[in-house]
Amino acid sequence: MNILIIGGGICGLGTALLLGRDGHEVTVLERDADSMPVSAEDAWEHWGRKGVAQFRQPHNFMPGLRLLLEAELPDVQDALGRAGASRYDLVNPLPPFFADRSPRPIDDKLWTLTARRPVAEWVFADVAQRAPHVMIRRGVGVAELLVGPSVIAGTPHVSGVRVPDSQDFHADLVVDATGRQSRSPQWLAAIGARPPYEEQADCGFTYYTRYFSGTQPQRVGPTLTPFGSISLLTLPGDNGTWSVTIFTASGDQPLKTLRHDAQWTNTVRACPLHAHWLDGRPITAVLPMSGIVDRYRRFVVDERPIVTGFVAIADAWACTNPSAGRGLTVGLLHALRLRDSLRAHGDDPLALVEDFDRRTEAEIAPWYHAQIALDRLRFEEMEAVRNGREKPQPAGELARRIVSLLSSLAADPDLFRAALEYIGTVTPVQEILERTEVMNRIRAATQAVKNAPPSPMPGPNRNQLLELVR
Repeated sequence: MNILIIGGGICGLGTALLLGRDGHEVTVLERDADSMPVSAEDAWEHWGRKGVAQFRQPHNFMPGLRLLLEAELPDVQDALGRAGASRYDLVNPLPPFFADRSPRPIDDKLWTLTARRPVAEWVFADVAQRAPHVMIRRGVGVAELLVGPSVIAGTPHVSGVRVPDSQDFHADLVVDATGRQSRSPQWLAAIGARPPYEEQADCGFTYYTRYFSGTQPQRVGPTLTPFGSISLLTLPGDNGTWSVTIFTASGDQPLKTLRHDAQWTNTVRACPLHAHWLDGRPITAVLPMSGIVDRYRRFVVDERPIVTGFVAIADAWACTNPSAGRGLTVGLLHALRLRDSLRAHGDDPLALVEDFDRRTEAEIAPWYHAQIALDRLRFEEMEAVRNGREKPQPAGELARRIVSLLSSLAADPDLFRAALEYIGTVTPVQEILERTEVMNRIRAATQAVKNAPPSPMPGPNRNQLLELVR
């Protein structure tokens, strides 16, 4: 097949590699005109990716992505290692309170190689530009979709795209990989398609990130740690770099001073298990980001596709609060499902979009729904602390069950690993929570601490935080 991918970020490039290696002729259209830098380090310093607002915000390659790359794109995995990606092992070191420190079979799945976004994207681009059956065109935006003869009556069939200089690119399939800023609803409306089903809301968080270089810190506290009305995220990068992020509720006005280096540093230093992440050379100022949208789209509505010849993947399909670090992993898992749908139904445009929708809903959407459930609860917790209210209880069944797992992970090393399977994007949490042994362990852990107050993570309370950010 002749396939057009709109968007040359990591997920677009990864999709191109997966489909090109299946023998499809793939053209990637990337709106940003800057050519690829000469090296991975030059990508961090100089690559202008104006179309990716979060280009220099933290990203993480989860263990689930490492497993995918080893199985499907091992040359990309090898290239990440050569570019200086850091080994990030979720299970080692184990927390000190576990007496049983013997390894488990799952441990081999719970590590990854990770890198800063510009470095990782350079690696994908470098492999893709040399790949057979893949062509990358930079500086080419999309103005509109082209249509051909309908496959099913009353439903438009996309046959390519038109770019602003009126040049036409024809294709058997158009893939939207343009990320959070996807304009697919507008493109589809312009060709007479029904609107996709869509859920959308501002996730309500603002992020303040700073990068460092030096000797990479040891992980002592959790990677993502809530502290009342803020959360702290510490991530390794590549080549002796790392990032530290504070995120807050966007409406929390006193905390907007976290965009200043002094207030940001004071706050991180007040968290004893994380303060040592400041012991490096700052290589950026504090980088703020807000306006992040939680969004989910479905292109089969009332059991009928709204379009054929067109699909959306990764963040163009659904996106959430990025602090969980699963976006790239889920996006490339989604691309793999598209590859599999093309193998099964590449010669039937209707069956293709229906099969891809089924695979998306069954295997990829659970990651979105779980993250949304936790995001909503975390935002409510932040608002409760900010306004002096009691901590809210999980409102929905899914949130309640996920919280039962995450709040029990310190009970024994097997529950800890079960939680890491979810955190590391290896297994959807809904599947983990169906395991009888996991549920029995959660019940036992819950009963054991029934009358014991939870141990708070050492860090500033709300009043102390307000003093730190003045």
